[in-house]
This record gives sequence, structure tokens and C-alpha cells, in this order.
Amino acid sequence: MSIDEGTAARVAKLARIRVEEADLPALAQEFSTILGFIEQLNEVDVDGVEPMTSVTPMRLKRRDDVVTDGNQQAAVLANAPDAREGFFAVPKVVE
Repeated sequence: MSIDEGTAARVAKLARIRVEEADLPALAQEFSTILGFIEQLNEVDVDGVEPMTSVTPMRLKRRDDVVTDGNQQAAVLANAPDAREGFFAVPKVVE
């Protein structure tokens, strides 16, 4: 598939990318090359191939989903510039 300069200019406008008029032929050629690669990928027969999440088969480490209170209130508030009554204190912004 071949992309002309008009289409390349329209894509650049939709992407909100300013492209100089002199650079449009090179951009159109790059778009055509990318679409050529996509056409090559579409020729590959993938029937019966399971989708992969990684190139190496592995399971993610998991932990038990247990509800806890955290018990880290003091540690969390230790770096706060202003903490009162166990909460972050911030300046009032709405009157």
C-alpha cells in the first residue's frame, strides 16, 4: 500500500504534528514502509496459535489477598510536613 503526501499531511495534522512541506515525501515513504511491514505480518498464518503474554513461560508471583490494617500510620506520617490527629494536614483552599 502506498501513502501519498496528502494523506501523510492529513495524518500529521490529526496527530497534531507540524511537518514542513519539504519533509512530507520522506514521511509518506516511512508510512508506506510501515504499512508494508503490517501487510507482511498479516500474511502469517496464526490459526491455532495461543496468544502469549511473554516470550518466556512463567507465572507471576502471587500473595494471599488478606485484609490488614497496615499498622503503618506513624511511618507514613513521619515525612509529612504537617500532620494532626493521625492525618495529613493541608492548607485550606476553599473558603
